[in-house]
Amino acid sequence: MKYVLVNKFDEIVDKVDLSGNVGKTGATTYFQGVKKMPNREDFNKLWKVMSELEYDTTLKASLHHRQVEWWKEEPSGLDKDFDY
Repeated sequence: MKYVLVNKFDEIVDKVDLSGNVGKTGATTYFQGVKKMPNREDFNKLWKVMSELEYDTTLKASLHHRQVEWWKEEPSGLDKDFDY
């Protein structure tokens, strides 16, 4: 199964395809070794480990809804206060 390492900005920073039935716990242990962070609590403060499918279905969907359409929020008539 494929697992992803996600930073606090919800960006994928690393991926791994682990064979067998290691689960999220095994993937977390793998990424802890890669990042050389043996303390699980410290690791979890910086990173999230999730399956690629979980990332695609949850985080990608929420990221899509978080996108700001600044041009819709920009007030119209900004130039009216300026004399040209």
